[in-house]
Amino acid sequence: MTITKAHLAEHVRQKHGNLSRREALAAIDAIWNLTKKSLLNGQGLQIKGFGKFIVRSQAARVGRNINTGEATPVASRRVVIFKPGKQLKQLANSTVTAD
Repeated sequence: MTITKAHLAEHVRQKHGNLSRREALAAIDAIWNLTKKSLLNGQGLQIKGFGKFIVRSQAARVGRNINTGEATPVASRRVVIFKPGKQLKQLANSTVTAD
């Protein structure tokens, strides 16, 4: 199952019953906007116990078309990398599900 922004907002609303759906969506939007702003400025974002989002530069390279095998130049670019935190790794490798 893919979790959507609406699912997140509903979960936040259920955990904090005094929030309206609109307030929950606004809180999620604030987090998304801060995340995007940080990454666009080349800064990382670390959420303790969850993981770290990092912006890295990838050098230009030669790629291959998998259908024809033809060499294709790939321009340099910036990419976002996610590194899971220790707690998330442990959770992913356990048989217990998160709440």
